[in-house]
Amino acid sequence: MPPKREEGGCGVSKHSKTDLMQMQSLPLSAKVRMTERRIKDWYEYWYGEVYVSFSGGKDSTVLLNIARQLYPDIEAVFVDTGLEYPEIRQFVKTFDNVTILRPKMRFDEVIKTYGYPMISKEVSEVVWYAKHGSEKYSSSRKKRLNGELMYKGKKSPFNCEKYKPLLGVDFEIHNKCCSVMKKAPAHGYAKMTGKKPITAQMASESRTREQQWIKNGCNGFEMKSPISNPMSFWTEQDVLYYIKENNLPIASVYGEVVYAEEPDQLRFECEGFNMYETEKLQTTGCKRTGCIFCGFGCHLEKEPSKFQLLKETHPRQYEYCLEGGEYDKNGIWKPNEKGLGMKHIFEELNKIYGGDFIKYE
Repeated sequence: MPPKREEGGCGVSKHSKTDLMQMQSLPLSAKVRMTERRIKDWYEYWYGEVYVSFSGGKDSTVLLNIARQLYPDIEAVFVDTGLEYPEIRQFVKTFDNVTILRPKMRFDEVIKTYGYPMISKEVSEVVWYAKHGSEKYSSSRKKRLNGELMYKGKKSPFNCEKYKPLLGVDFEIHNKCCSVMKKAPAHGYAKMTGKKPITAQMASESRTREQQWIKNGCNGFEMKSPISNPMSFWTEQDVLYYIKENNLPIASVYGEVVYAEEPDQLRFECEGFNMYETEKLQTTGCKRTGCIFCGFGCHLEKEPSKFQLLKETHPRQYEYCLEGGEYDKNGIWKPNEKGLGMKHIFEELNKIYGGDFIKYE
């Protein structure tokens, strides 16, 4: 195999948050070149036995565009979970050489088995294991929910006592959904074919992804399940600027990429040694797509939230999401044949955290 390249912040050695911040501050043109280099390194190391993980979202659309400029025949793999916006699925069909995978379980079956995807992957995992895990797994989670986890003599930043009330609600939350619906089909395909994935994950999206970058860099050659994230140091604004500057088609559910009107919504870019002010870009439609019914991060959204937009743009899916639901024999709220019953989940969370914690109407 070709030697693994030390990538000045995205190789196989460990890095720091400072390294990441420095790379995130680079101009977009430099980031594109660095991303191209990481894709080439990955492609050559695995002798071309790689594929682009393509969700149909704007991030992976940018990634696929860059990858196919280097390797026009590179395969794209789309996991059709049944949870995508209809516009996303139609958009994916406009591309050639796309392999479509499907999960073994439906979304409602995942919820019934594990719980609803709410708050965040991290918090839902902590709450579930604190309630149901063995002592080995529940002890540290309970400490985090009680605000008792310590780090270097101080309270750990990983404490999440705000969410301790979720131990007493009449529904389950869990982070298993993504693993079952997306990761399992993709891992199965990688194992069957021997091909290694390239994804559009960015460190700015979550603390977990940031820590993954610090540990493994962009190209995780030596990970148990090798994966390349060559856009790890990009930001949301980088993606939007790339789309606008290259006139790149994206799924219609996003609307158009336009400049924000608010004068305070500005960003700074570094071009050489000069700092200059540029207007912030945004989409006129959905800000992010992902799974249409996913509740992760929805409490952080400003109005109109994804569920408020869903009500206007996709009323049939909105109704299925909110309506229905029933208690099982153990008194736990779960989906039924009428719908997912997420209105009950939103109402209960709003009772705990305030009336507009989840904006859905």
